[in-house]
Amino acid sequence: MATQRTLSIIKPDATRRNLTGAINKRFEEAGLAIVAQRRVRLTDAQARAFYAVHRERAFYDDLCAFMTSGPVVVQVLEGENAVEANRTIMGATNPANADAGTIRKDFGESVEANSVHGSDSPENAAIEIAFFFAETDIVG
Repeated sequence: MATQRTLSIIKPDATRRNLTGAINKRFEEAGLAIVAQRRVRLTDAQARAFYAVHRERAFYDDLCAFMTSGPVVVQVLEGENAVEANRTIMGATNPANADAGTIRKDFGESVEANSVHGSDSPENAAIEIAFFFAETDIVG
């Protein structure tokens, strides 16, 4: 097993409902450490840059508008196989399809307002972490 880092974003629907602590408890109970964390309000430019991979998709503008609609918590999670572990804890993108006990099943409101974002690969995790954090911001 390999220790990895992954990016986690607690989305505006979850911060609006004051679920940051409940969500972070899930990560920590699963053995992931929060080694960097910041509560921010994304600008439109930041949201568009972060989600640029989706710019050709029909949902891109709505996604960017949603992600700028309120504060988010960006954080780096660290642990054994952190990317896969986080994706398991989060559950399927659509809360209706997520397994019982996952963050998206328990807290998600819709496909877009599904409470959390997580990197989908170690390679994307490195890119996404660097978007929000300098290496000196991450303390394990």
